[in-house]
Amino acid sequence: MAVALFAGASAATAEAPQGDLAGLTAFADAFDAAQIAQDRAALDRMVADDLVFIDGSGKRYGKAFFIDGWTGPDDDYDPVTLKDRVVLPLGKDAGLASAETILSGRSAGKPFRVRIRFTDIFRRHGDSWQASYIHVTRMPVEGD
Repeated sequence: MAVALFAGASAATAEAPQGDLAGLTAFADAFDAAQIAQDRAALDRMVADDLVFIDGSGKRYGKAFFIDGWTGPDDDYDPVTLKDRVVLPLGKDAGLASAETILSGRSAGKPFRVRIRFTDIFRRHGDSWQASYIHVTRMPVEGD
């Protein structure tokens, strides 16, 4: 099964022009920035109405929950650095971005720090991309 998935991903990458990789990477960067900036209007445009969001506990949610989670009035996020990032076109109209990061900031005045790996799957809608599936895995924070 893994070999079949890898072979399919390799073929999809071969079909996708280099310009698609640049556009997909630019969208992934803008999507990450909109989350950290808590830009509700941008997130509303960038997230598909039928989003499937799997949070760090494994629960499934939708678009409203995802956006509300990033735009809480009592939340503030520190800048993030992405590690082990992969941006992979999956054909002409789909792609993914995945990375590991430490997400930190303040929530209701209290500091927080979590280490996550996320995978965002994007679909092209007309001339723009939208996030259609997001999966987050919590990982132990090194030193904890």
